[in-house]
Amino acid sequence: MIDIRSIRERARQLKIELIALALAARHPSTPWYARLIVAGCVAYALTPVDFIPDAIPVVGLIDDLIFIPLAIALAVRFIPAPVLADCRARSQEIEARAPRLGRVAWFLIGAAWLTVVVLVAVWTIG
Repeated sequence: MIDIRSIRERARQLKIELIALALAARHPSTPWYARLIVAGCVAYALTPVDFIPDAIPVVGLIDDLIFIPLAIALAVRFIPAPVLADCRARSQEIEARAPRLGRVAWFLIGAAWLTVVVLVAVWTIG
């Protein structure tokens, strides 16, 4: 059975690591090739251009699940250890100060998305 707490903790750790990479990419001691890898990873994750289009069921999403973690691992290897340690510490501080959304906020966000989906469905069908 899937443990929600472990998934939340993994997502939190991934968020901290991504913030640390963003900080490290701006650090003056980070080599240019590590910055290039971080920039490429972000560009690949955010642009619609993929090696395998996401429109292909399952397989289209697997490339994202493979290439992005590999790029993150590669970037971490090329960033100097003291820089990465400093950026990870700063990342944890940033994440700890981030405001948390309450249940009401999550409900409102969900209601807004549901409203958009219903309106698009009504507009498309009708």
